[in-house]
This record gives sequence, C-alpha cells and structure tokens, in this order.
Amino acid sequence: MRSAYIPRSNAQKKSFVEVGTLKRNNVKQLTLRLTADEYAHVKQLSKSSGLKMEPAIRALVMGVNLYPRPPDEYADIRRQLAAIGNNINQIARAVNARGFATKEDIAAITTAQETIWNIAERL
Repeated sequence: MRSAYIPRSNAQKKSFVEVGTLKRNNVKQLTLRLTADEYAHVKQLSKSSGLKMEPAIRALVMGVNLYPRPPDEYADIRRQLAAIGNNINQIARAVNARGFATKEDIAAITTAQETIWNIAERL
C-alpha cells in the first residue's frame, strides 16, 4: 500500500497524517454527500489506486495525486530485468578481467538484449 507523509502544520510538529494507515492524531469526522456520478468517480479512483475509499478521499483532500496501481506482473518483470542485469554485469566483469570478449560472451549479451526487448514489447 502506498503511503505519503503529509505534515499538518508547524504548530503541530508531532501531529501528522499518514495516508493509508491508522496512525492519526486529532481525528475529526466529516459527513459528505455525493451524487451517484461523484460517488462512482471516487470509487473508481480508489479502486484503480489500490486504496480504500476513505484513505483515497483523505489523500485527495491533502493534494496527493493518485496514480493507478501498476499491474501485478510488473513485479515479476522487474525481477527478470534485475536478473538479466546481474548476468550482464558478471559477463562484463569477466571480459574486463580477461581483457577480451569471447563469442559466448557476445552471444549471451545479445540473448539478454533480445529478452529485454521482448519484455519491453509486452509493456
């Protein structure tokens, strides 16, 4: 869950709001009436951002821009790219230690590059 630290005021240094959590001081209740369209819009914003409605409304009131939650497959893609980057780094270290690149090194880097392009095309 994404949380943003938002200071309240200089007079209340210890009082803070943390979006998306229950750590709150000086909580005041507010009743809000919305039309069906407004309610649907807020519900869609909260759903796309991955927040519940109350934290989403609180974030909007505090001026935080809500962004859609990235798809779950992005975490898997990041792991794949990190592994590819590690492999390329290991090849680069071996090439620097030897002073030259073998055909296998170049083939491995070319394969890694093609894999990265395939991942980029899926996005």
